[in-house]
Amino acid sequence: MGFATSWLEKRALFPEIFKETPDNQTGIIVVVPAFNEPGIPKLLNSLVSCDEPECKVEVIIIVNAGLDASKESLLNNQKSLQDIESWKKSNNNYFFRLFVFDAGQPSLDGWGAGMARKTGMDEALRRFNSIHMPDGVIVSLDADCTVEENYFTSICNDLLIMKKRSACSIYFEHPLSGNDFPAMIYEYITSYELHLRYYIQGLRYSGFPYPFHTVGSAIAVKAKSYLKAGGMNRRQAGEDFYFIQKIVPMGGFFTLNSTTVYPSPRESFRVPFGTGPAVARFMENNDQDLLTYNIESFRELHSFFCMINKLYESNFSELNEYYRLLPEGLKSFINDEEWLSVTTGIKHNTASQDSFRKRFFGWFNMFKVVKYMNHVHSSLFEKQAVPDSAYALLTESGHRFLSKNPYDLLIFYRDLEKSVVVEE
Repeated sequence: MGFATSWLEKRALFPEIFKETPDNQTGIIVVVPAFNEPGIPKLLNSLVSCDEPECKVEVIIIVNAGLDASKESLLNNQKSLQDIESWKKSNNNYFFRLFVFDAGQPSLDGWGAGMARKTGMDEALRRFNSIHMPDGVIVSLDADCTVEENYFTSICNDLLIMKKRSACSIYFEHPLSGNDFPAMIYEYITSYELHLRYYIQGLRYSGFPYPFHTVGSAIAVKAKSYLKAGGMNRRQAGEDFYFIQKIVPMGGFFTLNSTTVYPSPRESFRVPFGTGPAVARFMENNDQDLLTYNIESFRELHSFFCMINKLYESNFSELNEYYRLLPEGLKSFINDEEWLSVTTGIKHNTASQDSFRKRFFGWFNMFKVVKYMNHVHSSLFEKQAVPDSAYALLTESGHRFLSKNPYDLLIFYRDLEKSVVVEE
């Protein structure tokens, strides 16, 4: 019995999909959910242009649709299948093995992006299980992306062969110019990506220990860690956020900055929220001012997280006093009963400052941060234009930057992320 056999028998949505035995040297399996993706050859051309890594590679495409899919979407799914077959015939020498599963329109309740991604990632786990490769890397990618030429070699060198690393968020960049989309889309995606990076830098400034992007097209995880986290969830959207929230606290998670995924900036309603719907709403409303979190919310978190070491050393009375010192937004978000219950409970179950911090951020985790942000921006703070907040955070963090132009700010924020040193 393999390391994941029992789990797969109980938790996988489908029985074994592909009967062909993987090569014993397979180290990377890329999973691509595809719904309403007539342009999928562009992704395949990008993958085939990559440098070949030392390990063997497989690519699994899950063509799927929900029961409510439009006729046009279903026709595009058929076009995707035909285009993949045509691509395979005209590209005889590609270095990876390419598998395609036509899932049709499964009658599973709640079918969506999460279940499609789970279907492919579970099958990748099954294939690594069959060759006894618990350190094999399962990569999540989207069908409308392209990748940098060193995509596979970077994943191999920076994750697969690194024993202490378990999973990663892969660096990404949206295209900011070109002829594929109207100029307005490029302008908006610049602000939207700046919003994403501002949020990550805001978390880093606050002292939150897990400042990672949660983008489904830019995730990689070792098979044994995928198993330990319970696999991909079944959510119709946001599955990437909830999955990473389970993976990160396990340890060994990092940002892989040595390569790049290029997601499409296109508008789309394939999922309820995310980049595609955000762009679509912008195009519908012609709203030029994208708003983001007020920097005051990150200032509150910063002052909050600076307390943690003192909390570990405090008695019940002192914990009560620290609650009174919390910023107003946090006091309105956490009542005194929850505060005392949680902090005393963590103290009673930890024997060191490090274990106290780990348990503390197990409580005030990524999901809790998002709930806090939504709370204070509906009751206390006003959201601000993205360039204004991004500029203010740079100033707050000690960076000298003279422009509020969204493009200039984004390039600077990209450089900030790429300069992060990964700890071994």
